[in-house]
Parts: sequence; structure tokens; C-alpha cells
Amino acid sequence: MLTNLRTISPPTNCPSCLSHLVWVNDALYCKSTDCPAKNSKRVEHWAKTLRIKGLGPVTIEKLDLQCIEQIYQLDLAYIEECLGSEKLAKKLDDEIQASTWASLEDLLPAFGIPLIGDTASKKICKVISCIEDIDGSTCAEAGLGPKATENLLHWWYVISDSYLNLPFNFTVKKRTTSASNGVVCISGKLSSFKNKAEATTALELAGYRVKDSLTKDVSILVNESGVESAKTKKALENGITIVTNLKDYLGDIL
Repeated sequence: MLTNLRTISPPTNCPSCLSHLVWVNDALYCKSTDCPAKNSKRVEHWAKTLRIKGLGPVTIEKLDLQCIEQIYQLDLAYIEECLGSEKLAKKLDDEIQASTWASLEDLLPAFGIPLIGDTASKKICKVISCIEDIDGSTCAEAGLGPKATENLLHWWYVISDSYLNLPFNFTVKKRTTSASNGVVCISGKLSSFKNKAEATTALELAGYRVKDSLTKDVSILVNESGVESAKTKKALENGITIVTNLKDYLGDIL
């Protein structure tokens, strides 16, 4: 016969912010918008979704990041002070700056909107061109379910204002084959973009066509490595414009 059984009472307050916990079905939830643990997880989800290398849980804690907006307010000197490394600080700052080129299709899942993951984001972004196009009719056209639509519209109409000042253009990046501004060839490793695919997207948005080889119609060669490759020598001989920082170059145009 069992004796001395103890009754375990569920917690009533959040261990992080001490807010009153609320039962939702069979689970307890903290509903506070100022809960440090929830805010830290929100920042972690954002960094993971946008693939910001180096911005994991430990770094988030060291930088004392409590919201997404603070990521883009970080000063390089402050990052270096918190991380204790000039090299790590520069790499993280570059990663953060590179993330600002993310399209709306990548951004929507990063906000942590319930049921709005990669699949739902791709669906809605096929029928809109910018964030302002989100409404009931475009959600229906995209084939989003009732609950996903409700969640997305609630986020857009009620919550999104606090995010619209982030350094993003909130548009759907649609690739084009037009070359109104010229034809570009990329040589070597990039430093201003994570990879060639990301750089190609930015160039095509700006009205350029990207080619792998230095053909006669190429008007710009991107060489950020500083190495005088065969392509670079040929470009110099043919009077082709050489760009050493693509992001700076596009920033002057866009």
C-alpha cells in the first residue's frame, strides 16, 4: 500500500519574468510580451531563420539582445567589447548587414507568426509584390488556410508596425532576365554578400544580368578578393568597370 504521496502543484508564475501563467489546453504559457526568455528565443529564431552565422544563444546573451530591432542597432565597437574579439565582431557585423538583403519570402517565417513558415510564405509571396499587399483577398488567392490567414492578418494589422522600421525593403524579390543596367560577371570569393546566389539576386533586382564568364557583353566585373585573376586582367585590357565592393556599388544605385 502506497503512503505519503505528495501532490505536485503546477507553477503559477513564469520563472523568467514572474508573470502569471495561463492554461491553454493542457499546457501553461507565459503571455507577457516583456518576458526575457521569450524575447531571447524570438531573437534566436530570427537569427536562425535568416542564417545569421555567429548569432546563437550564447552571443545573444552576451550582447543582451531583447528584441529583433536591437540586432540592427548594434555598434561594431559594442560587439567587439561584448565578444572580446575584433575578428568575431567584424564577422558578425558583416553577417547582420548581409541579412538586410533578405526578401519578404525569407522574412515572414523569421517573425515567428504561427503557421506562417516557409511553405505559407512562398504561397503568399507568389501573389504579392510587397508587404502592403497582404490582405484577406491575397491570402485567399494564395490558398492559405483559415487559421494561417487569421494569424498573418493579425500580425499585419496589429503587430507589424514595430518591425517596419527595420532596414529591409519588405518586397518579394522576383528575378528578371532583363539587363537594363548592364551585364555583370563575378570573379572570386565575395565579402559583401554571403554567396554568389545572394549577390546574383541583388544584381537582378537592380536590373543587371549575371554571367559566369567574361563575354563581350559584360560591362562590369566584380572582384572583391583583390586577386588579379585572368578575368581581372582581361577586364582591365578591355576597359571593363571593376567593382571591389558590390554592396556599396548597388547601394549607390538602388
